[in-house]
Amino acid sequence: MILSDFTNPSCLGRMSDVILEAFSFPYKLRKIQRWQVPYRRGHGGSFAHRRELRQAKRIVVKLGSAVVTRGDECGLALGRLASIVEQVAMLQNQGREMMIVTSGAVAFGKQRLRHEILLSQSVRQALHSGQSQLKDMSLPVLEARACAAAGQSGLMALYEAMFTQYSTCTAQVLVTNLDFHDDQKRQNLNSTLQELLRMNIVPIINTNDAVVPPPEPNSDLQGVISIKDNDSLAARLAVEMRADLLIALSDVEGLYNSPPGTDDAKLIDIFYPGDQQSITYGTKSRVGLGGMEAKVKAALWALQGGTSVVIANGTHPKVTGHVITDIVEGKKVGTFFSEIKPAGPSVEEQTELARNCGRSLASLHPDQRSEIICRLADLLTERKEEILAANKMDMDLAVSAGHLPPAMLKRLSLSPSKLGSLAIGLRQIAVAAQDSVGRVLRRTRVAPSLELEQITVPIGILLVIFEARPDCLPQVSALAIASGNALLLKGGKEAANTNRVLHQLTQEALSTHGVREAVQLVSTREEVEDLCRLDKLIDLIIPRGSSQLVRDIQRAAKGIPVLGHSEGICHVYVDAEACVDKVIKIVRDSKCDYPAACNAMETLLIHRDVLRTPLFDQIIDMLRTERVKIHAGPRFVSYLTFSPSEAKSLRTEYGDLECCLEVVDSMQEAVDHIHKYGSSHTDVIVTENEDTAEQFLQQLDSACVFWNASSRFADGYRFGLGAEVGISTARIHARGPVGLEGLLTTKWVLRGDGHTAADFSENGTMKYLHENLPVSQSLPGQRDSN
Repeated sequence: MILSDFTNPSCLGRMSDVILEAFSFPYKLRKIQRWQVPYRRGHGGSFAHRRELRQAKRIVVKLGSAVVTRGDECGLALGRLASIVEQVAMLQNQGREMMIVTSGAVAFGKQRLRHEILLSQSVRQALHSGQSQLKDMSLPVLEARACAAAGQSGLMALYEAMFTQYSTCTAQVLVTNLDFHDDQKRQNLNSTLQELLRMNIVPIINTNDAVVPPPEPNSDLQGVISIKDNDSLAARLAVEMRADLLIALSDVEGLYNSPPGTDDAKLIDIFYPGDQQSITYGTKSRVGLGGMEAKVKAALWALQGGTSVVIANGTHPKVTGHVITDIVEGKKVGTFFSEIKPAGPSVEEQTELARNCGRSLASLHPDQRSEIICRLADLLTERKEEILAANKMDMDLAVSAGHLPPAMLKRLSLSPSKLGSLAIGLRQIAVAAQDSVGRVLRRTRVAPSLELEQITVPIGILLVIFEARPDCLPQVSALAIASGNALLLKGGKEAANTNRVLHQLTQEALSTHGVREAVQLVSTREEVEDLCRLDKLIDLIIPRGSSQLVRDIQRAAKGIPVLGHSEGICHVYVDAEACVDKVIKIVRDSKCDYPAACNAMETLLIHRDVLRTPLFDQIIDMLRTERVKIHAGPRFVSYLTFSPSEAKSLRTEYGDLECCLEVVDSMQEAVDHIHKYGSSHTDVIVTENEDTAEQFLQQLDSACVFWNASSRFADGYRFGLGAEVGISTARIHARGPVGLEGLLTTKWVLRGDGHTAADFSENGTMKYLHENLPVSQSLPGQRDSN
């Protein structure tokens, strides 16, 4: 073993000085503060779930040859290596114990030896043959052990230079297979590594490739893995050092059920020891000794020894900068090896079930989909005692925990009247389902016997994420059923018992026509961020909850459209010609009916002429009576000698009995203010002047614009949509309360009789007609004979 500790960059030599200079500018500015985190756990076995990886104290990071080396296999991938070093240093300075098992000595040495050979040849040929012969030089084949001997010191100097930028010390440890087979050497190795970790030093371990013999086939001892490559070295080391986690980085995303790149290859999220027979292996990476089969064997051996394992991609430019920290945070990255297989299906399997059953749902006759929804409505009333009992369990747990605010508790609570209202809304949806999927929107006779139709179809698979609001589950399920969409539901844990019962009733109703699995409830420990990455499985994400939830999902969604709004900054503008009674009623209802709702008023705009009038006094008195805290806008403050607290921002969603009050000079100024500070959700004008109102309605660019009506009317049920999946402020597809229509898209159906595009060319025999035809009102499958 070789142990070196360089703390002074000036002693690294000419090569390391150049490296240090190259990396010191961007990285020296990013010093990492050291702090301790309380994760020491007893090493009683591997972690069962990804989220438990946050507790990992001792972590081994294995860097495969494909990760460390450049694409030309000659030299190191410096930028990639620098980002990995930064992540390891960050985790080390959090109080974790980090170890690195690295490849790269051969590649680094190959680069140095090639440089020396080229330099030597160029001097000789320049002296004997002239400069013109340089291009004909050829390099000899370099022996791997010699490359390793030449590259080991440079590789270590590079690591030392990089880690120094984060005030992190490193030490080099070279091992061979004999160091593990000899008890005394193994104890010495263990003692050395334990002492290095105790001193907060990152050990950098590699096989001593300058002297190591070629691996012998089938040389594993009884119950012990032989050190044939860095995969087996990392596994053996992790078990010997009782590491909590082994992260094996390679050039593939993780373990696939078949060789990556094949048509049916799917990334395996969680791999269990019993699943070995279900996968086939491809070829090994372009560099290195091991392939995926070697990695799996090493991972399973480490797992059996009590160390959790994740195999992930360390070469992808978009994720390399955070792949290690993402794994430690429990995010769904790569393949996680677990000894405990959950009883239910994975979320990917649930999505496949929903997709397959959703296609059957979409092909049902509209009457059959309506029957399913009506049956669900009946079950809400027939089984209300069962639902309310489950809801009481959730309410009792929430109250005893004491972490839910009153507004959230109100959303969580169900009552017989609430269930009755839900059933009424579902029956409205059942009626609308009669004319949804397969409705013809446009018919065109392109040419004789060539007819084109545009028809409505489901979007596909919807993922609806909702917080502590169990009434959302039957509403959204009914809308998905009516529109023929498969549905994946992720509810808040606060309503787990209620959601479980409501989902069971939903599946019972779906069973009426054999499509039970079209609606799935995700009950596993899936993080919302991980669900948002299923871009190949999910077609649309609909968040139902706080503005923070919506913003988090919009940030996390990877290639999946999100239907929703991040903020509900709704305005009520009181015009100079407003009716006193209407103003008081509308402002009170808009702010006080349900302050936490996204359609509640957050800013009250007052025309300047209303100030210092009885109407203004009545507005203020009413708000005080309702205990609404007023935050004064900058214009309003200028009119007052003593004012309420000044608003920190005019773009605030309070979500409580608070609002901003601001003064404007005209309707046009009110419109400009809303365009600048609003969220395009719902905005209201209160006035008796019809011309002023019409200008407001036409000029304002919001999803919902009202005249002399409360902002609380921005709701699918109140609009007569039966229910809504949310309110959208997007500019395309659906806007405002999104009901059944917002969950449909279209496809084009062309029926011909042997037509070809060549028939309509310059020398063809046919001409385009493009004749608009009357739209058929018949049910899908019953085409008009015209």
